Amino acid sequence: MESRDLPSFKRIVVKIGSSSLIGKEGDLNISQIESLADQIAGVQREGVEVLLVSSGAIGLGIQRLGFAHRPKSIPEKQACASVGQGMLIKFYEKVFAKHDITVGQVLLTREDFSDRKRFLNARNTMSALLRMGVVPVINENDTVAVDEIRLGDNDNLAALVSVLVDADLLILLSDIDGLYTGDPRFSSSKLIAEVKEITAEIEKIATGSKSALGTGGMITKLQAARITMHSGITTVLAAAGEKEVIRRVLAGETLGTIFWPLSRLANRRRWIAYNSTVQGRIFVDDGAAAALLNKGKSLLPSGIQRVEGNFKIGHTVSVIEPGGREIARGIVNYSSEDIEIIKGTKTWERARTPGRKAYDEVIHRNNLVMNV
Repeated sequence: MESRDLPSFKRIVVKIGSSSLIGKEGDLNISQIESLADQIAGVQREGVEVLLVSSGAIGLGIQRLGFAHRPKSIPEKQACASVGQGMLIKFYEKVFAKHDITVGQVLLTREDFSDRKRFLNARNTMSALLRMGVVPVINENDTVAVDEIRLGDNDNLAALVSVLVDADLLILLSDIDGLYTGDPRFSSSKLIAEVKEITAEIEKIATGSKSALGTGGMITKLQAARITMHSGITTVLAAAGEKEVIRRVLAGETLGTIFWPLSRLANRRRWIAYNSTVQGRIFVDDGAAAALLNKGKSLLPSGIQRVEGNFKIGHTVSVIEPGGREIARGIVNYSSEDIEIIKGTKTWERARTPGRKAYDEVIHRNNLVMNV
């Protein structure tokens, strides 16, 4: 089998989906979890730090509470998550104990990534666990998360965790063994061994199909890969049921689909692009859009046409070109109220406005990330 020329990875994130952990009857796939623990223990003994992002809590809760189908209401989903989380972590504790490995449960919401202080606190907690040889078992905190603060699926959670901890590699384990040119059930569809750029054509073939228990599909896996690629992190999508899949990926075997990393954004810019919550939108004219896209300029008030949302100084906003496309995200020097006053003005005009801060830029280029 051909091999990939991969560097030596020191810190990896492994994500496993619900469909790989939960059987058709709603019970845990015990052999799959035991295999996963065996593999993680093996690579950990070789000096690789591993963080595990695990789905399955809601699926287990659905079975335990006797639901015939996945509930639709948020309170019922949260109840299932509450029951299922305890079951899931209890079993992980049991299987990892066979290898003298301690696990630590980490439950996160969007706010843990969007608030800079909480982001750094979570980062420090993960670092402490890894220093102690603990395997963090991470999931979204579905027991409290509502639509406004949900990450939505564990593919994106795994990508954000990879960025959070400066991982070298993200392995997405699924019931799908990679990205195909079409529906993998048809023989005409071919496995795509590598992706160097997520193009419109690749997005088109991602159908976003969902399993009965999971929330993700190929679309969410591409979203996750886009985050990691632009954060300098290698990503591999492979089948969870493949024998010794983690070790073989690390050894460079051509399993699944590999998404090669692109240029790495600086830490602060990565946080702006992928972690911070967008609080509003600023619509700019053609001249401002061209200056941002082609010249690397800051956003000045003269190019702003209108503002949408209610945000404060220091919040993250989207910058929208005349065609309606988001071209950038950035941290603002002015509130939405102040921008309504100064939009369309020149610097010297704004400086004469009583009681207003005299920044030249609404968003400085150092706090601006172009749409990646």
